[in-house]
Order: sequence, then C-alpha cells, then structure tokens
Amino acid sequence: MDNTLKNLKEAVALSPDNAILRKMLAKELMAEEYWSEAEVELKTILRLTAQDQEAKLWLAQSYWALDKKSVAAVIAEELEDQGCDAPAFTFLLAQLALENKDLPKAKEYYEIAVNANLALKNTTFEAQLKETILESGAALGNATESTEADEQFFADIEKPAITFDHVGGLASVKKEIALKIIHPLKNPQIYEAYGKKIGGGVLLYGPPGCGKTLLARATAGEINASFINVGISDILDMWVGSSEKNLHEIFQKARASKPCVLFFDEVDALGASRSTMQNSSSRFIVNQFLDELDGIRYSNDGLLILAATNSPWYLDSAFRRPGRFDRIVFVQPPDAPAREAIFNLYLEAIPKEAGINITKLVKQTKDYSGADLKAVIDIAIESKLEASLMENKVVPITQKDLLNAIKRHQPSTKEWLSTAKNHVLYANQSGLYDDVMKYLNLKK
Repeated sequence: MDNTLKNLKEAVALSPDNAILRKMLAKELMAEEYWSEAEVELKTILRLTAQDQEAKLWLAQSYWALDKKSVAAVIAEELEDQGCDAPAFTFLLAQLALENKDLPKAKEYYEIAVNANLALKNTTFEAQLKETILESGAALGNATESTEADEQFFADIEKPAITFDHVGGLASVKKEIALKIIHPLKNPQIYEAYGKKIGGGVLLYGPPGCGKTLLARATAGEINASFINVGISDILDMWVGSSEKNLHEIFQKARASKPCVLFFDEVDALGASRSTMQNSSSRFIVNQFLDELDGIRYSNDGLLILAATNSPWYLDSAFRRPGRFDRIVFVQPPDAPAREAIFNLYLEAIPKEAGINITKLVKQTKDYSGADLKAVIDIAIESKLEASLMENKVVPITQKDLLNAIKRHQPSTKEWLSTAKNHVLYANQSGLYDDVMKYLNLKK
C-alpha cells in the first residue's frame, strides 16, 4: 500500500471524527481510483458535515466511477439546487447529459467546464460525444435544425481516398513521410521497442503549386486516417485569446479522431518568428502552437502533424526543435518522371491528336510546378475552344498547341527559387536548406 494512504488511514483510525483528515484520505483514494473505499469515507464525512458541497461532489464522482449513475444523478440534482458551480461539477453534468443522450447540453456543459479549467479536457469524453452524435445522426444544436456552430464541432474531418500512388514522383519526400508517420502506425511494435512514439511532425516547404497539400491528403489515405485541413481563417480571430482557443480546439478535435493527420497550410502565418513580431497577441498564438505540439498536457500519440510553407525562413526556429517538426522536407518542383506522370494524367481525359510526344513536353518544362503544368493544359484547351465553337465540333489538341502553351506560361517557381537561393547562400549555417542547394546545383 502507498505510504501516504497507509499514514492517512492510521491517522483517521486515531481520530475518526476528524472530517478534514477523512477528506484528505478520500481525495487520495480517489486519486488512486479506489472508488469503493472512497465512497465509504465520503459517506462518513457527510454524516459528520452534511453541508460539505465538495464532499458531495466527490461522492457523486465516485458513484459515477462505480457505474452507479442513477445515484450520481440524484446527488448532482441536489448540488445544482444548491448552486454548485465548480468546473468539475459542470463536467459531471456533461457526463450525465451524454448518458441521457442530451447532446446539446453535453456539449454546452463540457465547453463551460473546460473553459473554466483546461485540466478537465478529456479526449475520451470527446470521442464518446462524437461517436454518439454519429450513431444518433443528431446535430449538436437544435434537435430538428442544426446550427453552423454545432456542425463545426466535428466538421472538416475527411477520410481521403487518395494514396501515394496518386502523387507523381517525389519519391524522397514520400520516403521521409513514410519513415516518420506511415511505418510507425503500420509497425507499432518495432517503434515501441526503440521507445519511439507513434506520431510527430513533418514540415513540408518549397515553391507554391508543387503538391504539398496533395501529399498531406495522400498521407492520410495511406494509413486510412482522419484528415483535417487547417487554414489561417480557421485560427485567427480579432478577439484577444480567441485565436489560441481556436487552435486548441482544432488539436483536441484531431486527438479525438486518432489516428489523424492534422495539416496546417501556410503555417508561417501562424508560427512566424517571435523576434520580428511587434504584436504580443501574435506571440501568444506561437506559444500556444508550440505547447500543443509538445503534447505535455494532452497526449499527441497517434496524432500526425503535417505543415506546409512557402517561406520556411520566416518560421520561428522553436518549431524545428526535437518533438515538434522533427523533419523538414523540401518539396521540389516535379522531376522529369513526375512531370511525365502529370502530363499523362491531365491529357488522359481530353481530346487530343494521336502521338503526342510527352517526352518533348517534359524537356520543355523544367522547374514547372504541378499547378503550372495544369495551367499549360488549360491554355492549350482555351486555344481550341474558339475553333471548336466555330466548327461546331470538338477539335483535338495538338503537340503544337501544347508547345505554344508552354511558351506562353513561364514557371511560377522561378521567383521562389531566386528567393531561396539568397537564403541558401547566406543563411544555411545549420544545413537546413542543403536539399535546395543540391536542387540549384550550388556548392557549399
């Protein structure tokens, strides 16, 4: 037996009418989950001090843990009549409401409790609430008409159908993501043997339009995980403290949906370097973000965090510490095999002349992003629309149309690569941008 418990029991035996000692013993018994013994002590305390509201709450919690939920509900009604407003009591009301399938009340009480005391955040309760909602098909707001706020409670959670097979090229990037995220989930026993947690963070950076978001969705698809795509507008709020709350709620939503890939696009807008900030509220957002990534107060096991940025040099260096974004991966413009795959994909479903020379198109589109290649196809299509309308029939796209489109659309990655070159040359002491240096054929 724990020495603290043993000493408290001995003290109570010497002074059986000492309610304070008995409360100390009851609290310790509850902490150790000796619920039946706690029940006995709490009943004795209430015989000694009938109006002890805290002891009544503890007794109700003990009854709940012992699955005597109807008795817990009776005590809860009494406490409610007495005006008890302790956050732990409000959480108990949330549990009772969920038990009775009163989902709006369960959500309301739970949010009040957590806002008053963050330590009451309970991912198990959130998962049960979500499961009950899905089973009943009920909305969290009005019983007959859902509200936008209620729909957002577990909204934006996807189950992507795409996998890495749908992403052309980028073999090295896929390997990095697989090592950090996919293999741990598929082979947990191996990683546990080395003391490695399942989960973590990967930061994807590179020029816009190169498939970072597609990669994130494909990662979720590879492991059949939930996927939450977080935009800046989902977080930032004009009211002080609201942005941090929004960020925390998104992480909690992901924790309740494990395994889950949580994807932050344009993460530099949320995690910019604090040394350059003049607004203290922005620093609070960064601090909250770092706290959520650390997973100290709430477990991130099974939570996979991907983030993308076009400007990694503006991101606060604290995000690159171990346990946060452990891997920083350069998503370069599609290489030749990837461009060939992308051209084949886009040209497959449109009318075209026979014998299109994809190899020649690939040679003409070095540094083109995936979005640039799509734009080339769109320009070629537009060049044929007028002729198709005039002739009142579909006119196929030719090799010449595609080559002309390439001439008209220059790669959008050039500006990014030029900016990146400056950072590679003058701010790469840690070797963070070695992959960019290699892509640009620069020497150390």
